Amino acid sequence: MATHALLVTVEDRPGMLFRVTEALADAAADIRYVDLLHLQDETEIFFECELPGAIEPILERLQSVAGVRSAITAPSMSAIYGKRIIIMGGGAQVGQVAVGAITEADRHNIRGERISVDTIPLVGEQALAAAVRAVVRLPRVRLLVLAGALMGGEITEAVESVRRQGLIVISLNMAGSVPDAADLVVSDPVQAPKTMTRRPICSSMTLLSSSNSSFAANNSGAWICS
Repeated sequence: MATHALLVTVEDRPGMLFRVTEALADAAADIRYVDLLHLQDETEIFFECELPGAIEPILERLQSVAGVRSAITAPSMSAIYGKRIIIMGGGAQVGQVAVGAITEADRHNIRGERISVDTIPLVGEQALAAAVRAVVRLPRVRLLVLAGALMGGEITEAVESVRRQGLIVISLNMAGSVPDAADLVVSDPVQAPKTMTRRPICSSMTLLSSSNSSFAANNSGAWICS
């Protein structure tokens, strides 16, 4: 089935999400992503869904739903923003990592790819652990970079949890147990995001400075494949 993105504008009143999704279900649409934006007197609902047939009958069906003001096609979020890199931790280190991430994203986006970068300066074990666990609930996130001077405890447990769910985690070389739990450890914050986009991930890698890591790069960002 083909994947389509739809933008449906509805009256801001209870039950509208149910009515719209009911119409999509009747058309055998498989909803893959949904987002709501509440405006002053209406709500925009953005869907990405797989459809078994043409999009035009779906739009007509949606426009006939009571309370729907418009239903149009839209570019998908993947086409606009692409894969996402999330950087979190101490403010100064986050800023340095962001420099490298934005530079690398620019190099890829010029070629027609799409990579976007999000940053959140945070301190405190509980705040960082909660933020790490929440990353996997964000759409299109492929990479998390942890930047700081000391991380461990609950943050390490959170890193292990998100890695089990398939998220790649890079850590700066810092004190604490987080570097041992990450996929990759780097010393240069500017190089951190570049290492994961420079070359394909090898099936078996080791980090020169840590025997516990699954993937690795040396200080220049080159992969060390075992």
